[in-house]
Amino acid sequence: MFEKDEVKKACQEAIGYSASDQIEAVVIANHSVLTRFANSTVHQNMEDQDCIAKIRVTKGKRMGSSSTNIMSSIKETVKRAEDIALASREDHEFISLPKPEKIQGVSGFSEKTASYSYRQMAEDVKKIIDKAKTVGCKVSGAYSKNIIEMGCANSLGIMANASLTNASIIIVAEKDGSSGYASGLCCDISKIDVEAVAAIAIEKSLRGIGAVEVPPGEYEVVLEPAAVADLLLFLGYLGFGALAYQEGRSFVCGSLGKRIVGENISIWDDGMDPVGMPIPFDFEGMPKKKVSLIEDGVASGLVYDSYTAHKEGKVSTGHSLPQPNTSGPIPTNLFMKEGEHTRDELISSVKKGILVTRFHYTNVIEPMRCVITGMTRDGTFLIEDGKEVCPIKNMRFTQSILDALSSVSMISKERSLSSEGLIMDFHSGCYVPSIKIDKFCFSGKTEF
Repeated sequence: MFEKDEVKKACQEAIGYSASDQIEAVVIANHSVLTRFANSTVHQNMEDQDCIAKIRVTKGKRMGSSSTNIMSSIKETVKRAEDIALASREDHEFISLPKPEKIQGVSGFSEKTASYSYRQMAEDVKKIIDKAKTVGCKVSGAYSKNIIEMGCANSLGIMANASLTNASIIIVAEKDGSSGYASGLCCDISKIDVEAVAAIAIEKSLRGIGAVEVPPGEYEVVLEPAAVADLLLFLGYLGFGALAYQEGRSFVCGSLGKRIVGENISIWDDGMDPVGMPIPFDFEGMPKKKVSLIEDGVASGLVYDSYTAHKEGKVSTGHSLPQPNTSGPIPTNLFMKEGEHTRDELISSVKKGILVTRFHYTNVIEPMRCVITGMTRDGTFLIEDGKEVCPIKNMRFTQSILDALSSVSMISKERSLSSEGLIMDFHSGCYVPSIKIDKFCFSGKTEF
């Protein structure tokens, strides 16, 4: 495994090789451990160590990039990036790579995660399997941890590095054609109670046996955190990145400072909050900043990388993805303000509606109206007169996220961290509550 000093040295080495106007080097070393299990049997144990260097150079208004995972070939990689820059068209909107800013101290590293052994992970999975066997369920899923060393440097003086860890467990329990889902995510693996996560998945699976069909239509819904996280990631991706806004393809265009959802909705991005998945800087070495996206229902801000910030005479908010990319900056550490109710109170307020554990295969239909479609999965239940009356077969939904968030009548005070629906699988997560939506459109049904 690469050490922090080795990652820093690799960044500095790359900077020293370039004769270009500007150069940026991002080096990421990742030690990952993964255990997969299916039908209550471990079928894959995998360990992987890799290190990748991403080089970006500028020559005037021309830019070139190249990457390698062979650290002895960094010099050649820099030369390749320079050759690509010479052959590229000028980007007249490019101004400069970012200059250094002070990075606040925040730790996304857990020694407990780093030292957690393969044996301990195997014992955790055995506990899950044994728990499922006692009630005749089979379980499938994935249990993983990552130890990451990340460095970013450029010729303008940036030199940032950080040690990060993350751990996650995803469990699907199955019995008699019914499935239930639960997950856990944290920087500190010791804070994930795998037996408690398994208990939720198993309970949903048992409760879901004998699902009945209900007709499509508009229903009240209670969305649990995994489903809420899916909506928020699409919301951030479609509307709150500065590049989408500048190119006129964001639903926020013309609406900054205006109300776009219900007054009880506040959403922000904060990579520095230790409750989430903290990371001190982005892929340009710029410090993460808290950005309010929606405040009391009003569109209040956008996230920027250096390229989009320079176009408006602003400073990056620390939301660059690995460069180059066509997506621009995107919020990936999202938070939603909690409410005053319990999950049970949300359910008890429903006259006739549907409880959704999570969404699956979500896709965009109309980006400017923020309309998406997808399916429910692994725990969908009919609610009548405030009580769950029976499991139902999965439903397809077609819904504007903005319309949905405009009809939220209740929000839970409990929140949890979810990685569901993540656009980018790197040290990110959504810390969100459960919500009750008064009008939600289910456009189709399934046979399972």
